[in-house]
Amino acid sequence: MADAPSAWQGELDRSDLIEANAPADPLALFADWYSDAQDCGLKETTAMTLATVDADGRPSARIVLLKGFDERGFRFYTNYESAKGQALAANPEAALVFWWEPLERQVRIQGHVTKLAADESDAYFARRSRGSRLGAHASAQSRRLADRADLERQVADTEARFEGADVLRPAHWGGYVVAPRQIEFWQARRSRLHDRLRYIKTQDDWQIERLSP
Repeated sequence: MADAPSAWQGELDRSDLIEANAPADPLALFADWYSDAQDCGLKETTAMTLATVDADGRPSARIVLLKGFDERGFRFYTNYESAKGQALAANPEAALVFWWEPLERQVRIQGHVTKLAADESDAYFARRSRGSRLGAHASAQSRRLADRADLERQVADTEARFEGADVLRPAHWGGYVVAPRQIEFWQARRSRLHDRLRYIKTQDDWQIERLSP
């Protein structure tokens, strides 16, 4: 079978991703790139691949949405009993990948994962729509269903159970934060001679190194 042709060849040519211009803190550079992504017309700039490894060493990846970042790391929310939640319970390490195609930029993150405090998860859950909150109660995420009607019955039962009442966060649902151990910034250049800067966390600071494309 012939290789599929690639429509993307790396059309932009720029020289801004160099060590002399790189901030000491990679979160500052991520914030700049994230802002650029929000301004470039992408429908969903928060989409990121989350890769985990389960207790048997089997990797798995899926798209989740970034729900904030700060000096602690990168936050997302999910069902703790889902496949990714079980993997993180067994092996609390993860990798994240952002791909912002119009900018020809990629960010790769590796780090340790911990659950957010209950009050922080409560506060975020309270901001979700009622339908999303009901869904968090109704869905046993990653578990098999007989059919779509089975899910709809579970949702209907949940709606009846909470009729006229507030929908609080269930104990099996909440947030995680990925504390970065290393962050790589990748930017396309012509002839596939791309720029790659990797930040590695040291005891007190960040070390910056350039990788071959």
